[in-house]
Amino acid sequence: MKETKQVPASPEARAAFAEVLAAFEGFKAANDQRLAAIEAKSADVLLEEKAARIDAALTSAQDRLDRILAESRRPALGGEAPVARVDERKAAFDRYVKTGETAGLLEAKGLSEGTATAGGYVAPPELERQILRRLAATSPMREICQVRTIGGGTFRKPVSPAGLAAAWVAETAARPETTAPTLDVIDFPAGELYASPAATQALLDDAYVSIDEWLAEEVQDAFAAQETSAFVSGDGVNKPKGLLSYTAAADASYSWGQLGYLATGVAGAWPASNPTDKLIDLIYAAKTQYRQNGRFVMNRRTVSAVRKFKDAQGNYIWNAALQPGQSASLLGFPVTEIEAMPDVASNALAVAFGDFEKGYLIVDRAGVRVLRDPYSAKPHVLFYTTKRVGGGVQNFDAVKLLKFAAS
Repeated sequence: MKETKQVPASPEARAAFAEVLAAFEGFKAANDQRLAAIEAKSADVLLEEKAARIDAALTSAQDRLDRILAESRRPALGGEAPVARVDERKAAFDRYVKTGETAGLLEAKGLSEGTATAGGYVAPPELERQILRRLAATSPMREICQVRTIGGGTFRKPVSPAGLAAAWVAETAARPETTAPTLDVIDFPAGELYASPAATQALLDDAYVSIDEWLAEEVQDAFAAQETSAFVSGDGVNKPKGLLSYTAAADASYSWGQLGYLATGVAGAWPASNPTDKLIDLIYAAKTQYRQNGRFVMNRRTVSAVRKFKDAQGNYIWNAALQPGQSASLLGFPVTEIEAMPDVASNALAVAFGDFEKGYLIVDRAGVRVLRDPYSAKPHVLFYTTKRVGGGVQNFDAVKLLKFAAS
């Protein structure tokens, strides 16, 4: 499993984690009361409302803990420790951002990507690292998928859908030629993602403001939201091709280039009895080598539903994390909440399971460009910031989907 770097838990994080555990215990107790009332055929509206309120409180507490942990993983204000020799490229970039000064200095330092009107200036490596670190902390797909930095506009990856064939033979039998492996190439083009944060000149003149930190802070949420949506459902036109944009076929008959799915047997809903069986079937639809590093992916509303499921012995199949920074688990496998995943609805592919690090590839084109625009939104200065990112499925065997349909 891809490990997430653990950070020491702050008192605030420990308090939020305790709140999550307490809310989960309260939720289980309230849900047990609700189920007992249903079985006794004396369903109580008040019990239904109580369970729903505690479920909402649990979701809110988990969201708060996630925000605290995400903030703790961000770079400290002001970036890395200062060094004796100020990097000339960073100093040149700071002057450009604060005053618009170029005077050939940026070009001389290798920061130019053409003229300002043709694309702006390449930001120094410090800013690019700030943005990528922040994206890694706020983008759930970046946390669970493979991420590769590329130098060109497209990454081409050779794959072998069918491996080399082998056969048993007798000692003196003929050795006919075996089937050669088939090679294919998957292209991962990088689309352009942009944001245009605004600042006042007074802010830029403030000597105590770290331009790198401010710009990374401004673009991180906008970039993360757009990226995550594209990684899940992007159409591949000037953006990544999302996981759910590939053709989905019944797992018994899917082929390379398609993602296999299992159906719940009910259009737009979980089965009325033994819904846990569908999750177990989804787990074992994946081959052993992908199941070992497997995880569930779904949105928070689907999480709210599966938190109520029990196994045949009456035990909840959902388990809260044991310590801050860990993921909650479902049937022993970690769960990643991605809001861009669809809700449970007719024919929706609302749950995914598999090894996402092997299954989905994210490519970052090296370099972040910034164009300073002091004219379009006076008295504010706009910073048209762009980065190029792509993505797509690289192994169609590694991820399986759960389709809420009759078949």
